[in-house]
Amino acid sequence: MGEVFFYHLTHSPLEATLRQLLEKSLAQGWRVAVRGQNAALLDRLDGALWLGAEDGFLPHGRAGGAHDAEQPVLLTTQPVAPNRPDCLVCIEGAPIAADEIAALARAMILFDGHDGAALSSARAQWKALTGAGIKAKYWSEESGRWAMKRDT
Repeated sequence: MGEVFFYHLTHSPLEATLRQLLEKSLAQGWRVAVRGQNAALLDRLDGALWLGAEDGFLPHGRAGGAHDAEQPVLLTTQPVAPNRPDCLVCIEGAPIAADEIAALARAMILFDGHDGAALSSARAQWKALTGAGIKAKYWSEESGRWAMKRDT
């Protein structure tokens, strides 16, 4: 059964945190889907992932291409990712269900700690997922460094 990690962003921008988590996920040999709700934000993240150092290139693509099933990292707004991910990263309150997490190695929920709606959404997701028996960890960077604050 998979587990879900919540990342409460207060210092680092989404692009930087996402890059770090994707690098770690790929190092595990996982395929990853990044699920958002806004195509414009995914386009921005796609551009940011292309701008990294040449030796730090993260192979990825935007959903809707001819090779979606082959992408190690797929940025999508759809509920099903054709790249058969081992890890699902949800951003901007994108929905995720307990049965999805159960089929994954890991799920991650990244949320902006300066956005009241994002905080409310993350709290609701925490309650629903832990209530369904999903193991969860809450990570915060309020001190300037990532630290696990809660583990269920």
